[in-house]
Amino acid sequence: MRAGAGRVRRRLAADAALLVVAAAFAVPLLWLVLASVDTQADLRVRIPRSVSADNFSAVLTPDVTFTPMLNSLVLCGGATLLTVVCATLAAYPLSRNRSRLTRPYLLTILFTTCLPITAVMVPVYALFVRVNLVDTMYGTALFLATSQLPFAIWLMKNFLDGVPPALEEAAWTDGASMPQTLVRVVLPLTGPGVAVVTIYTFIMLWGNFFVPFMLLLSPDQLPASVSIFTFFGNHGSVVYGQLAAFSILYSTPVLLLYVLIARKLGGGFAMAGAVKG
Repeated sequence: MRAGAGRVRRRLAADAALLVVAAAFAVPLLWLVLASVDTQADLRVRIPRSVSADNFSAVLTPDVTFTPMLNSLVLCGGATLLTVVCATLAAYPLSRNRSRLTRPYLLTILFTTCLPITAVMVPVYALFVRVNLVDTMYGTALFLATSQLPFAIWLMKNFLDGVPPALEEAAWTDGASMPQTLVRVVLPLTGPGVAVVTIYTFIMLWGNFFVPFMLLLSPDQLPASVSIFTFFGNHGSVVYGQLAAFSILYSTPVLLLYVLIARKLGGGFAMAGAVKG
């Protein structure tokens, strides 16, 4: 009886701890939703006296939302595409060619992901000034892709390791070249891996504030992650309702991206029966 009572108490304690953690995540999201429809919103979580769409009407303008969101899509989309392509081309030989330098190289790549972006921004900014890349979308996208490339290579290499080399050997026997084998055989089998790398890279770039804040100077080129500053006024004043509405709109592309390719995440590797016994 005492052992059963002890298990019940431990289970109740674990459930209580999980509820506290869940509340810590749910309360800010609840405030975001409620504040977005409350014209008198503040930092308190409360039911609005009257539900209104005025906050969304105020932020749905070209200067506040449409142009920054388009800049973010162009900047992060281009950087994500470049990162995934380069990570695939770099991870494929690392996965297939066995060498004593492969592991030290991968550890070096993993170490570079631990470097804070602020530690390299000063020399990067000086370099961008010399080569006239400051205040350019393509230059900023290039640096964003470079900052995410090490971890993307690490992830992609692990997914490519799951593809049996026998499939590539069979394609080579049929006359396929190595690029054709990579595009037509390996990548279709690593669809979930490509989806994971794409989503992770896009999310990390979408929320990046510091890099575009430092490298982009023109107001018409600023992404949404930087233009969110427009809701913070002088002397600590914040337009909380419009900030909440903008935050919901700002989160929409990431959610849509996840929904569009989430099916690949649960599909697993379609290699069952691909190799003959």
